[in-house]
Amino acid sequence: MSLRATARIAADADGGLPLLVSDGPLALRRTRTPGPYTRVTVVGAMSAPLGGDRLAVEAEVREGARLLVDSAAATLALPGRDTGPATYDVRLRVGAGAVLRWLPEQLVSVQGSELRMRTVVDLAATARLVLREEQVLGRYGEPPGTLTTRLTVRRAGRPLLDQELAFGPGAPDGWDGGAVLGGHRAVGQLLVVDPVFEEKPVESRLLGEYAALAPLAGPAALVTAVAPDALVLRRLLDEASAALAPS
Repeated sequence: MSLRATARIAADADGGLPLLVSDGPLALRRTRTPGPYTRVTVVGAMSAPLGGDRLAVEAEVREGARLLVDSAAATLALPGRDTGPATYDVRLRVGAGAVLRWLPEQLVSVQGSELRMRTVVDLAATARLVLREEQVLGRYGEPPGTLTTRLTVRRAGRPLLDQELAFGPGAPDGWDGGAVLGGHRAVGQLLVVDPVFEEKPVESRLLGEYAALAPLAGPAALVTAVAPDALVLRRLLDEASAALAPS
């Protein structure tokens, strides 16, 4: 039997969490962290998403608040009895002068699974965002499932970024070719939105062999990386994050 679950977070400027609602396999825990952020960790309470599951996380960072959201472990997209795809929707709103650091662990696309993941972010004009996404295509020694991810970001109501990626046997031909992954099995991106980039925009450049930095048409920078494994991918994105968005 497929699951339907939506977890919800709201953060205030005083560090309070007036809304922290777990649901189904999505267990939310307030956890300690040094510095000015309120931290929430997503803890998987059961195996999910399975085929046919409908999961969602909603987060609102209210005016002046600072929220860090991470996860306790990687998320595994798994096959299930339901032959339909699973969906995982993330909806984020960041208010004026607020900061969100959205830093989950990797999403692993397991052989035989099919997952459609959609992340939608709405930012106020003075909001800041650090968002990391990492996908690992298959567990060690196995081919991946079918994975489609879409990231849509709006700032002050205007489009900032809208991109879709598709991998695995259900994806269009060429997803594993030299122009896309080139045989790599870990792929990720780091998006940093900061009003400071309006006066000091970043410059396009390569970040070693596997990653590239590109400014967006707005106060934002996007790092895109491929890597042979999750450890190399994380190191690349951590280095980029330390340079672009020191905590």
